[in-house]
Amino acid sequence: MQAMVLEFPGPIASNPLLLQELPPPLPGPGEMVVKVRYCGVCHTDLHIVEGELPLARLPLIPGHQIVGQVLEVGPRTDRFQVGDRVGLAWLRWACGQCRFCRRDQENLCEAAQFNGFHRDGGYAQLTVAPAAFAYRLPENFPDREAAPLLCAGIIGYRALKRSDIQPGGRLGLYGFGGSAHLAIQIARHWQCEVYVFTRSPGHQELARQLGAVWVGQAQETPPAPLDSAIIFAPAGGLVPEALRVLDKGGTLALAGIHMSQIPPLDYDKHLYYEKTVRSVTASTRQDGEELLALAAEIPLKTEIQEFPLAEANTALQLLKTGKINGAAVLAVP
Repeated sequence: MQAMVLEFPGPIASNPLLLQELPPPLPGPGEMVVKVRYCGVCHTDLHIVEGELPLARLPLIPGHQIVGQVLEVGPRTDRFQVGDRVGLAWLRWACGQCRFCRRDQENLCEAAQFNGFHRDGGYAQLTVAPAAFAYRLPENFPDREAAPLLCAGIIGYRALKRSDIQPGGRLGLYGFGGSAHLAIQIARHWQCEVYVFTRSPGHQELARQLGAVWVGQAQETPPAPLDSAIIFAPAGGLVPEALRVLDKGGTLALAGIHMSQIPPLDYDKHLYYEKTVRSVTASTRQDGEELLALAAEIPLKTEIQEFPLAEANTALQLLKTGKINGAAVLAVP
């Protein structure tokens, strides 16, 4: 099979992903082999490829927003059959036994494994994954449009929940990439007023098209204080800016897996009046099921920029420089 392989992390400008021919994977008990049709391109992939996250293994095939077809099933696998259409997300496996799993927080599992990080992911023609952590996808989403739902959509949805935004509330979104362009549609479905902070003219225009009531940059002050805010961009410097315009009792959710250094905060200016700061860590399968049901109900519209598998480096380079409007996906031959 063909795959884009990371042998050593490095700057994405150096094209660290290499197209290689590899033997096909084999399924173990409870696992299935998935023929990948599309795989979304995520900021987490960029952090992995550039070595900003400590890697569990090398070489590695990244990718965790996977849409494909079951090609083969292993022993004791009866949830899906050969030919079924499935989606795979960031969470590959959780133990089900630790204190976090027992209280329905499998995203915090002490032994959790993640697709494209602990095990090879979807930047390949074939991948193998546990059937228990795969999703059935809404029929009204073609493969290409479904791929971003599996991380950008799920993480955006969990970030909305962590932000404590209420229907009709005022929500700020910092950064307007794959997750934010889906989160705004959910927030608008909940009749929220959405304020978008982004530098990119293209992202600003897309935010307006998707219903933002105000668009500006992080250093600007919106016309009303925010009830909740989410930072999707991996820039710690945005934290004091978001807290500055958060209303009393408001909540800020940090949605990235990696963030640059957060500057010192002024207690009176940024944190007083019972403001809350929360991180977002992965997601649970329940988050995924809820998001996919909501995506079909609204329905969500995914803005897509498509690249062939062999151009994964190019897609990540454009993602890093803010030149992807919506979400990038790899088409797998």
